[in-house]
Amino acid sequence: MTPYLIDDTDYRILQLLIEDSTLSHKDIGAQVHLTGQAVGARIRRMRELEIIEGYTIRFDPLKTGQNVHAFITVFLSSNAAHPPFQSFAKNHGSVAELYRISGEGCYWMRVRTVDQEALAAFLDELLEYGNYRVNLDMGRIK
Repeated sequence: MTPYLIDDTDYRILQLLIEDSTLSHKDIGAQVHLTGQAVGARIRRMRELEIIEGYTIRFDPLKTGQNVHAFITVFLSSNAAHPPFQSFAKNHGSVAELYRISGEGCYWMRVRTVDQEALAAFLDELLEYGNYRVNLDMGRIK
């Protein structure tokens, strides 16, 4: 048995959905040489296998007033700080992404705020759990 859960056609369907999740099953079918119904069945199977975890959109944060984009490495003060820190980060509206990392630091997070003052307030809250290093976005390349 193959170790892969999907075949080349499933992979192509997945790639098309990643590029544009609004494509209809019929439109995808035209590109992979299947009926819309067959594409729908393959997508349902990939959802059941949890290959497709959900759908999302891309947006321009600057147009929503989120003008400061920071990448923060978090250094927790103790092992006991992990659960409360994770809860804080998961529930804080400014945290867009959170990863537990190896190497230097304990966590890496992507944070968006409306301005420098809001970022400073966020960083003040973060000090309750440990220390941090901040890098600011200077422009997206890819």
